[in-house]
Amino acid sequence: MIQEMWGCGFIRPDRSDKTVKFEVRNVGDLVAKVLPHFQQFPLVSSKQNDVDRFTRVCQIVEAGGHLELKGLKEIVGLAVDMNPSGKRKYSGNEILNSLRSGERIVCATGNRGIT
Repeated sequence: MIQEMWGCGFIRPDRSDKTVKFEVRNVGDLVAKVLPHFQQFPLVSSKQNDVDRFTRVCQIVEAGGHLELKGLKEIVGLAVDMNPSGKRKYSGNEILNSLRSGERIVCATGNRGIT
């Protein structure tokens, strides 16, 4: 019903916990359809803070800021503050320290082919 209401996303099985998940991966759909729902109907829990941070991440990506070091740093900063009890493979510092000075941020061809 949510997929039909928003007109985007897809449903996929998650074998790890034997559930199904609804996912929206298109940033334009997230900004235009999904995130306005959570602005109009905010969560009544601390998870709304994550929604607010995720909204900012999507705005940065939609504007192409993730392709610049400044935008990528902001995204990493926001991401490490989200879901603090979750497991992380890499810390924010590890991610940022992995960027080499002068290295360009490359975007895959499926994402407009911008380098």
